[in-house]
Amino acid sequence: MSLERKDDHDHKGWMKSRELSPLETIYLTTLIWLDKRLRVVDYLEILEDLYYKVNMQMPKSHTEQYNLDNKFWYWYPLYALGSFSTIAYIVAAISGALLGFYYAPAAAAADGSPTVAYDSVMLIMGQLNLGYFLRSVHRWAAQIMVAAVFLHMLRVYFTGAYKEPRELNWLIGIVLISLTLVFGYTGYLLPWSQLSFWAGQIGVEMSLSIPLIGEWVAQLMFGGFTLSQATLQRMYILHVFFLPFITTAVIALHIGIVWMQGIAEPH
Repeated sequence: MSLERKDDHDHKGWMKSRELSPLETIYLTTLIWLDKRLRVVDYLEILEDLYYKVNMQMPKSHTEQYNLDNKFWYWYPLYALGSFSTIAYIVAAISGALLGFYYAPAAAAADGSPTVAYDSVMLIMGQLNLGYFLRSVHRWAAQIMVAAVFLHMLRVYFTGAYKEPRELNWLIGIVLISLTLVFGYTGYLLPWSQLSFWAGQIGVEMSLSIPLIGEWVAQLMFGGFTLSQATLQRMYILHVFFLPFITTAVIALHIGIVWMQGIAEPH
């Protein structure tokens, strides 16, 4: 007697009766294998049920309310800015991870010689194969992300997509654009060049100008009232460790809410 669990639904027989492409066969075989071990389909059904229950609580869209068949606005370029900024973030994350193999977050030596951080950037730009291209991709992806997120927020505001029931996602968007700007600032300081130094000095002065807690903020964010190794180390830890995990989690939450609520139509 075989101890193998009986396939109550005869998945193999069902697959043989269908004309499936090789890709479909691989996908279904993998899904069946996982479902027998991890009950994947049960969890997918729970998520599907949750999606429809949440969707039922949402007000009708304009298209549903007025039986409009013309959904041209779904394809309007401004409605792709959210996806565009997410793609830019992924490209920046991958290229930044590759750059991290060669970057060294060390400030200037005591004798005033060029900084180790700056030298590592010059090595990437001048000696590493495709290093100049890699850093350019990272820089342009970051700049495109900032622009796309800013334009995305403008589109959401001017089309009224921040209104009920999407006000929570609007607030999450404000958090995301703030994280994007902090990402850009911390990355700008990492080469530890003259531009980086004076940008960091401006940050110190801005921190000190905060009433009551200015000195505490400067100590926390920049390691003191003047730029030093502690400053570069803090910027590196923020840029490479804290911000990626926080931003990825907030983006996932943001996209999840959009998935449940649907895309807001123009008001």
